[in-house]
Amino acid sequence: MTIYLKNEGFDSKEINKLRGELKQSGKPYKIIESEDNSEEYVNFYFIGMYEGREVIYDAVIYTLRLHHSSELYEIAEHKAAQKFPNYKTINYNEDENGNMAPLSNEEEEIGLFMAEVIADLEEEETVKVSEHVEIDLHHDYGIGLDIGLNVEVVDDTVIRKFIKEYNDDTLKLDKTLYSFMSEDDEDFDEED
Repeated sequence: MTIYLKNEGFDSKEINKLRGELKQSGKPYKIIESEDNSEEYVNFYFIGMYEGREVIYDAVIYTLRLHHSSELYEIAEHKAAQKFPNYKTINYNEDENGNMAPLSNEEEEIGLFMAEVIADLEEEETVKVSEHVEIDLHHDYGIGLDIGLNVEVVDDTVIRKFIKEYNDDTLKLDKTLYSFMSEDDEDFDEED
């Protein structure tokens, strides 16, 4: 298997080094520091087995709500690119005082168009997502796991439960399809 040859995530020295770090921290995982980490998204390493060999898993767990929002945004970007010939991703910049710099008229128009597309998709419940685990065997370091779970937040309890069930081969994914509304819409609906 060529997967093992160049991938340090299969190297026993790397695995033992991580094992030592985990033992010292008292946790079965190590958070990978990233500005992307949040209550709804966490990137971490843990040790598990693959085809009878120990390996380091480079895992990302995110909430289904975040996954749903991401899918909506991708569709809105695609539709914006079709409608606006000069479309490029909108970059929000700060001025010298740290305030948001104003968008150009075209950027504002694109932003409003995308917000409208997202609102329509949400209202029609066009996009539905379910729990999943995607395995990337061609990952740079170990094996990549992309995990979407129907949880409110990704915290220590969620991560520990996932690792235990994944390593014990007892993980059961909920295949129910879910659709979400933006937080603002939910708050607004509750006030009515």
